[in-house]
Amino acid sequence: MILVDSSVWIDYFKGVHNAQTEHLDALLDNPEEELAVADLVVFEVLRGFSSQRTKREAQTLLLTTQVVEIGGLDNALLATEHYRLLRQKGYTIASPIDVLLASYCITHGHDLLHRDADFDVMETLRGLRTWPH
Repeated sequence: MILVDSSVWIDYFKGVHNAQTEHLDALLDNPEEELAVADLVVFEVLRGFSSQRTKREAQTLLLTTQVVEIGGLDNALLATEHYRLLRQKGYTIASPIDVLLASYCITHGHDLLHRDADFDVMETLRGLRTWPH
């Protein structure tokens, strides 16, 4: 399964063309790929729309993918360990949602498509798998 971070979805909905949005476009066109979005990523993405119509269109597309819940107690406890160990190595991850998302992916062996340097740190130091490999 491949989860997609808000950094990619936001660029995608803004019409930004980069490697990550092209990968997302290809994933959306390929029914063979198991694509997912985290519940808290849905929040991060949809909160930025000023127009109800474009928000509704984005929501429809987001919800065509599998939605996974990343905010439960078990994942929260694991995420605190990832965060604490990264802090000990001198890295502070800005977004708590990013730590929860990375923790979920690490625990379940899922890949993450992103455009966020904080995830690069988690890939190097905590074993996060990113997509494409």
